[in-house]
Amino acid sequence: MTNNSQTSTEQSLRLKGIGIALIGAALMSLDPVFIRFSGVDELETSFLFGFFTAISMATVIQFSDKRGVLQVLRDSGWPLLVAGLLMLGSASGLVFAIKNTSIANTFLILSATPAIAAIFSWLFLREVASKQTLLAIAGVIVGIAIVVSGSTGSGNWLGDLLAVFAVSCLALMMTLLRKFPDVSRMGAVGTGGFLLAATMVFVTEPSQFSMETWLIMGAMGLLTAPFGRVLSMVATRYATATEVSMTLMLETVLAPIWAYFFFAEVPAVASLAGGAVILITIAAYTLHLTKAGD
Repeated sequence: MTNNSQTSTEQSLRLKGIGIALIGAALMSLDPVFIRFSGVDELETSFLFGFFTAISMATVIQFSDKRGVLQVLRDSGWPLLVAGLLMLGSASGLVFAIKNTSIANTFLILSATPAIAAIFSWLFLREVASKQTLLAIAGVIVGIAIVVSGSTGSGNWLGDLLAVFAVSCLALMMTLLRKFPDVSRMGAVGTGGFLLAATMVFVTEPSQFSMETWLIMGAMGLLTAPFGRVLSMVATRYATATEVSMTLMLETVLAPIWAYFFFAEVPAVASLAGGAVILITIAAYTLHLTKAGD
């Protein structure tokens, strides 16, 4: 009876974690909608994204951690600064990619994060890659190549390469945080936002932004973007990391749907083919990890 009760409780917690991750994925999938509707260029969008992200993360830390923002930053040490720089690269790469290629391409390439993180874990942490991991990496590389190949004639190849840069920075940050688990995740996101805003403020004129632009990017930077990311972190308290990663793939599915609904943007055939290869590969790999962890 006790074992059944314990099993039921664990199952309930896992479902709770998956539910939280689903909400987080849905919120993050709205990022490209706000970025496209912002009405300003890449540099200005990056500034606003960073500005509001820094404010929201600092506020959440201040009210959720009794140590306060400054002490959290001090306790995290130098790895926090490096993580922040990688977040700067990832966030700016995301914004520039969305502005220079299709939303579908951007998020399909971003879905390759787990496989690319496995490569960096092998390179820098000397974690032995299993046969299944190597197959997943190969599948993802093939998928990305197919997606990018469809943009060579359309002029969107630069945006695709920026998405690859963004996912590389994100995967490196994940590897760093794996090496230093005590580093504040929200602190890393907030530091990246601050660095992004501090960099872009010199090449933008915030005083010239319209009220509509401030409101649109404020909604993203203060609400959907940070809380989506925080929820994805909270979900790992209840469900396994692999279950959460698989659930967050909903973001890759929803983003192109929003693109079609709001901008009538239809993915190219190469994007659909390459995306199918990436999604099937990541789903199969994540399911394998989940079963291996049971």
